Amino acid sequence: MHENISLIDTHAHIDGKDFLTDFDAMLARAEAAGVHRILAVGGDIESSRRACELANAHERIFSSVGVHPHDAVRVSERSYDIIRKLAAENPKNVAIGEIGLDFYRDRSPRDVQETVFRRFLVMAAELSLPVIIHDRDAHERILQILREEKGRGIRGVLHCFSGDLKMARECIDLGFSISIPGTVTFPSSEQLREVVRGVRMDNLLLETDCPYLAPVPYRGKRNEPAHLRITAEKVAELKGLTTEDVARITTRNAESLFGMGRKEQKAAIAYRIRNSLYLNITNRCSNRCSFCAKFSDFFVKGHFLKLDHEPSFDEVMDAVGDPAGYDEIVFCGYGEPLLRLDLVRRIAAELKRRGCRVRINTDGQANLVHGRNVLPELAGIVDTVSVSLNAADPATYAELCATPFGEAGFTGVCDFIAEATKHIPSVVASAVTVPGLDIEPIRRLALSLGATFREREYADVG
Repeated sequence: MHENISLIDTHAHIDGKDFLTDFDAMLARAEAAGVHRILAVGGDIESSRRACELANAHERIFSSVGVHPHDAVRVSERSYDIIRKLAAENPKNVAIGEIGLDFYRDRSPRDVQETVFRRFLVMAAELSLPVIIHDRDAHERILQILREEKGRGIRGVLHCFSGDLKMARECIDLGFSISIPGTVTFPSSEQLREVVRGVRMDNLLLETDCPYLAPVPYRGKRNEPAHLRITAEKVAELKGLTTEDVARITTRNAESLFGMGRKEQKAAIAYRIRNSLYLNITNRCSNRCSFCAKFSDFFVKGHFLKLDHEPSFDEVMDAVGDPAGYDEIVFCGYGEPLLRLDLVRRIAAELKRRGCRVRINTDGQANLVHGRNVLPELAGIVDTVSVSLNAADPATYAELCATPFGEAGFTGVCDFIAEATKHIPSVVASAVTVPGLDIEPIRRLALSLGATFREREYADVG
């Protein structure tokens, strides 16, 4: 198994003199590092024009046009007209930016910065383009303006994010992504690392902001798109993922926000997260959990899981390929795998024959669905069963999981967990950390049933 790294540098200043002498070599280094697309960002009229020219000349470069807050005092009505024209007439221009506020250097009066920022936000809304926002020492004003302009449906990214976790979460609630630069590798950047650890991967983008902010070990030298790989590796370390996971997820995030060559994805039957291979064999469920992400999005860690049909044994095994080297094979996907009990048994037996560890993630309703105790049928072919317990009493379970079995649903899942300990070597009971839910009674219940217990982060699947 080899890593398949495909990164997007969502913020690069590659149009200027810093890359004049080795532009082609710089692009080749980026490609070798797995950085296959670059968003060239304009900061004034001239750099915006050059960014568009680069995008038109290179297949894997896209452009964004705007005026940096340093130059806000120079913006005229003609400036707005030029930026609008560049944005509207260049098909590979994908955003308005960078725009925003800079109260650190104050090279333009603050009131002028705010006026220009708002004008560009309006322009982006009119053109249905996302925005790339520069925010330096202006956190409260940025947030206030975004709150006030929310009704326009503005979306975008806070580039080179420098706020704290609370601010990051509010930006996300307002519909914005958070972009992580190479500063995440700096010893002094613990606040940014806390942000990375504290928000979902689905809300993160990666950038270099080159030629500035080179990551360790290149700090103090010219930054370039190839160094994005270092930032991706650091984010992977912080999130407990692989670099391949981070690349896949952030690439999908960038494609969703900016377009940038997005292609339709085919539903995955087998998909890798970390060093586990997950099997997506049905999208049907016996429960309808209120916290389930699939009711709003069929992507998990960058994999599209909305099946157009339920795969056969041969289709699943073809998707698995050579299973050697994975830590485990997991029946999970975006549905309840034990609804297809016969298929699970057949595949699990074949995987065990090949020496694989097998896990099933389940809602624990299989005995109710099939009208018999199915656990003896899984003995010897399943190493671990992870059961979604999610509540410590029938009323809470019914509210959260919308079981079709009424009070028997909660009793059924408890009985399933207890019975599983007789047939399966490892039994895990889990609960999603739904806001306001007291986890401790669920933990105690899980342990009393003979299972180990695991908390699952709310709204973060996989």
